[in-house]
Amino acid sequence: MGARQQGELGSMRRRLVLEAPVETADGLGGTKQSFKRVAALWAQLEWLAGTERWREGRPEQFGSHRITLRWRAGIDAGQRFRDGYRIYAIRALGDPDGSRRRLVCLAEEISR
Repeated sequence: MGARQQGELGSMRRRLVLEAPVETADGLGGTKQSFKRVAALWAQLEWLAGTERWREGRPEQFGSHRITLRWRAGIDAGQRFRDGYRIYAIRALGDPDGSRRRLVCLAEEISR
């Protein structure tokens, strides 16, 4: 393993849980969305920017993050990462150099 590749892998020190949405019947003819655990993955989490938006008459802060992990098929926007109580909704993702070594996800931290 080359020094550069080893350095990239060594920077992935956060253990994040990947979660996928699951829809279940709510008993009233509708559905309820919850999330189930898919996998626990090592990742690098980087803060990109923060902003404030008005929602329901009050300001809320949102943080944008870059999450880098080893290549893994089956991850898409709509899924999310969990780091303890912190939740990061995946908004976009891609393979930066097409080599299927790394997957870079742009995510927004969801405050509850």
